Amino acid sequence: MTADVRGAAAIVGVADEVSPTGVIDVALRELEARVVTAALADAGLSLRDVDGLCTCTGGTLMHSVELAEYLGITPRFTDATQTGGASYGLYVEHAAAAIAAGAAETVVIVYASTPRAARKRGEKGLGVFATPERLEWETPFGVMLPISAYALAANRHMATYGTTAEQLAQIAVDTRRWAALNPRAYLRDPITVDDVLASGFIAEPLHKLECCLVTDGAAAIVLTSAARARDLARPPAFVLGAASSASHAMISQMPDLTVTPGAVSGPAAFQTARLDPGDIDVVELYDSFTITVLLALEDLGFCPKGEGGAFVGDGALAPGGTLPGQTTGGGLAYTHPGAFGAFLLVEAARQLRGECGERQVPNAKTAVAHGTGGVLSATSTVILGTEDTL
Repeated sequence: MTADVRGAAAIVGVADEVSPTGVIDVALRELEARVVTAALADAGLSLRDVDGLCTCTGGTLMHSVELAEYLGITPRFTDATQTGGASYGLYVEHAAAAIAAGAAETVVIVYASTPRAARKRGEKGLGVFATPERLEWETPFGVMLPISAYALAANRHMATYGTTAEQLAQIAVDTRRWAALNPRAYLRDPITVDDVLASGFIAEPLHKLECCLVTDGAAAIVLTSAARARDLARPPAFVLGAASSASHAMISQMPDLTVTPGAVSGPAAFQTARLDPGDIDVVELYDSFTITVLLALEDLGFCPKGEGGAFVGDGALAPGGTLPGQTTGGGLAYTHPGAFGAFLLVEAARQLRGECGERQVPNAKTAVAHGTGGVLSATSTVILGTEDTL
């Protein structure tokens, strides 16, 4: 995103759907339609207002077009770019540019997935990581994706910088503290560092309580022009900066296991926003695993490379911490249907609107939503702000 797009668009409506059981056993199209209409209602808009649609989770080549047909809309702007959990921030970047260019006025971003319900029905997944390249060069060597890839990154960070298991565990502990404040979170019971370390390895050095949930869920985000946003039902969350980057597909091809593409997307988004990490009030970081959060903090510039362990070790991300983060309870405790990026944007907007109840960060005026996709393969960084930050 270039500087002239700064503040041209805003998030004006959000919705997400989760279940206390982790299961939402309805047709995918119905679930998508429910969150889309809920997000539009949140903004005071309807399907008649929509002329842009972004989604990539239906498992078909033309999912965005098929969903548009199902919803009864004819968008002039669509995007179905697939970068995993980073897709939804990338859609914000693209949608904001389209709105600024006059190619669309109101764009809906939607994600829905029901892996738990599918498992109950006996359905098998498509094996998104079972590419020919991985089957030839990684699978024969015992790589179990995605967790093996993140375990490799965690091991490298620990070996290179002295990061400890206790420091990584603290991320899970602090995230659960946020979940305890969220009545919709799947896991709400408090945990300790000792609990995390005693939960057993899934792929050493990552323990069970450092790994994201597998739940059903859906989320939708509505963006429109800044001019229109000021007249709608909810306070707008203006898109001040957004950028995306990718560096590899297979973990064996990652240039440096301790540096993610966030080292590119983060500074680019901050440059557009004309803000620094110190200006941010709340962060919503993709937490597929604890190491995902730690690497994001470093690459986005919240602490120097190699100092993430010390940064998180004193509870910086917890309620009342110096950098409140993952305020829903994140993918570790709130929900994780397979790609959590859309939920980051929903919560960031709600925090800026002051709607989060017990988990509300006081006087939040700026927020970062940072998605990660694949095996630390792609990132998207979105910086949002209230009107008085423009």
